[in-house]
Amino acid sequence: MAGIVWQPNSSQWRLIWVLAAIIVLFWPSQENRSLGIKALSWAADPMNTLPRQPDAFSLEDGENTEVVIAHDDEEAEYERAYASSRLERLRLRLRDMQEPFDVSTEQQALAAIIVLGALLVWRLGGRPAHG
Repeated sequence: MAGIVWQPNSSQWRLIWVLAAIIVLFWPSQENRSLGIKALSWAADPMNTLPRQPDAFSLEDGENTEVVIAHDDEEAEYERAYASSRLERLRLRLRDMQEPFDVSTEQQALAAIIVLGALLVWRLGGRPAHG
């Protein structure tokens, strides 16, 4: 009996794969966005053609007319794209999406999903086999 190793059944394997994918995709990075958010942002604008919203305008740049005009042009281009259609607006929102929660909150929620998933995998193994 000492050489017997636990083998998950098919429903346990499915649940393990789903939980692993959720954790890998949504575990937040300390400096940036999670892999899932990055993939979603890339899918919204794979060729990087959508206009970017310009950075906040600083008063130091207010003296330079060229900088003011360039900032206004960038902002107008972004606003035109945003107002053009619902699909374009959705693409802009998805591309610029940030993590929905604080990093520590996301990690706690994902840890809870891991624990509950492990309990569910364990529980699914306790059912008698059919047939």
